[in-house]
Amino acid sequence: MNRVPSFPAAPGVAAQGAGTRRAASRWVAALTVGALLLGGLSPDGAAVAVTPAAVTPAALPPATSAPTTPSNTAPARPPGAKPDATGAGYSSNQFFADLKAGRVSRVVLSSAGQASVTFVDGSRPRSLVVPADGATLERIRAARVPLQVTQAGSSFGWLVQVLPLVLTALILVVLWRSMRGQGSSGGAAGTFGKSKAAVISEGQIKLNFTDVAGCDEAKQDLQEVVDFLRHPEKYHQLGARIPHGVLLVGPPGSGKTLLAKAVAGEARVPYFSISGSDFVEMFVGVGAARVRDLFEQARKAAPCIVFIDEIDAVGRKRGVNMQGGNDEREQTLNQLLVEMDGFSSGQEVIILAATNRPDVLDAALLRPGRFDRQVVVDAPDVRGREQILRIHARKKPLDASVDLGVVARRTAGMVGADLENLLNEAALQAARSGRTRIVGRDVDEARDRVLMGPERRSLVVREADRKVTAYHEVGHALAAQLLPHANRVAKLTVVPRGRAAGFMMPDADDRLHVTRPALEDMIAVALAGRAAEEVVFGEVTTGAQNDFQQATGIARRMVTEWGMGDTIGKVALASSENGFLGGGSQMTPISEATAAQVDAEVRTLMDAAYARAVTLIGEHLGRVHEIVTVLMTRETLSGEEFSALLDGRELDPLPPVALPAPAGLPG
Repeated sequence: MNRVPSFPAAPGVAAQGAGTRRAASRWVAALTVGALLLGGLSPDGAAVAVTPAAVTPAALPPATSAPTTPSNTAPARPPGAKPDATGAGYSSNQFFADLKAGRVSRVVLSSAGQASVTFVDGSRPRSLVVPADGATLERIRAARVPLQVTQAGSSFGWLVQVLPLVLTALILVVLWRSMRGQGSSGGAAGTFGKSKAAVISEGQIKLNFTDVAGCDEAKQDLQEVVDFLRHPEKYHQLGARIPHGVLLVGPPGSGKTLLAKAVAGEARVPYFSISGSDFVEMFVGVGAARVRDLFEQARKAAPCIVFIDEIDAVGRKRGVNMQGGNDEREQTLNQLLVEMDGFSSGQEVIILAATNRPDVLDAALLRPGRFDRQVVVDAPDVRGREQILRIHARKKPLDASVDLGVVARRTAGMVGADLENLLNEAALQAARSGRTRIVGRDVDEARDRVLMGPERRSLVVREADRKVTAYHEVGHALAAQLLPHANRVAKLTVVPRGRAAGFMMPDADDRLHVTRPALEDMIAVALAGRAAEEVVFGEVTTGAQNDFQQATGIARRMVTEWGMGDTIGKVALASSENGFLGGGSQMTPISEATAAQVDAEVRTLMDAAYARAVTLIGEHLGRVHEIVTVLMTRETLSGEEFSALLDGRELDPLPPVALPAPAGLPG
């Protein structure tokens, strides 16, 4: 019986049982076969057959004996006996016995200690684990049996060696393409600094100056810019230069962007359009990079026009940031100032900009050389409103009953966007009514809808509330019709609209200067509704809240802004800083004594106006009752109808309402 060589355990670890000895044997076998592979493998990794003579004992580690145990011994097979056909239970002792008896014809040994044994008699090959030490190889050499050493592992072991190389190559390719993209087009990260301006070519926008009305002076300034781009020699021979920048200022909806579009349609040169907010980013330096990129593109396309809408988003005053630290917006503004009028600036790029807050723009941005001109695009007058209405009515079928001149007179204060919306609402109203043309009542309904909101006829209103509303609105109308400096009545209704239970619409006109008597009449008209309630019912309601706000606002501005106070005198105690956006006035710091005087002046104006309204209602109380009776029946009165009732004339009876025929009963 042969003994299986064993190996000493690692220091500090006791070898316990046959399992530990087998693990140590496999470790030594792997080292030994690995050494063979280094010398016995071809460059392409194929196995090389090793003859017994080629393996010398001197090149192998010495064998170490170990006590024989029942777990690693087996009885030797008798001479002449054939191996077990099942292949089970074939141990290393039986292998060495067959090897010594000459029954083994070939041995294939892997680096993991796995051995495949082929027999001379052609019986089924056996597989087993043998200790890959010097004693085992010496026995195979002594038996002069061919030995083949192979590398252990799966058939996909080559992937372990190839895969790292492939991944490394892919990473290098991706990095190379990324660096190449950043060098040519900026790459994904470089797009942050690219301008977002839309380039409009010739013929892309069909709008021109004939499609713009109500701002003749602004059109003239912009037409001059366009003419310079078309015929520059006419100006150069006189030594003139075109303004570098034109700033359009005005209230929202007045047509600033529309004028810029008209310039794009008329210019016949490259036109860059961008919003001021497109320069603003949370990343430091991105806004300045976009400004540089925009002007670089513009200079390449010169002569050209650059339009910056809502420039106040980037052009606000510097040094007013209360948060501290580096302000990215200020860096963007600095770059814009340099590009517009710096060492690298050119005169072939004309800047158009629009804003409704010129009061917040930086002074360096507004100086000559950058924005040489400020063109005010204000709300149009009555003639401008009529022209705007005619432009927007070109593609709308209007009935002969529609008088655009009357509509223009009754829409004082509206800008171009409001007028366009009014005609659009009139077209929608005609479509809802099933008509093919827009009639006069469609335009009137659209005006009321734009100013006050849609009708709320489904709202359940008590008869007592309707009566209070009727007297309230008739009180407003009576004061407006009888006071000498007040605007006359345009419409009177008790039909709820929006948040109002009823309203009186004055026939306002365009005024550049408002006198003190006119302001006092405005206050009296606003308070006349409350006065009518008190005179008729002997009590008051909450319906005059908005009236008090309007009247108090007028009286306070008379005292604090317009110098119309008897005690305060000609002193401005408030200022309006919001420009075209409105928002009211801001009081300047004043003493408590001055504030008390202001309050006393306001109260005096309010009390005097209210007393006038009460007196007026009392003098015409009988006529008020008659008008209220008609208003409760008709619900709506025009200005002409109210004037006729006030003069004691009768109105034409209302046409009968055609009721739908009742449905027939089933037969």
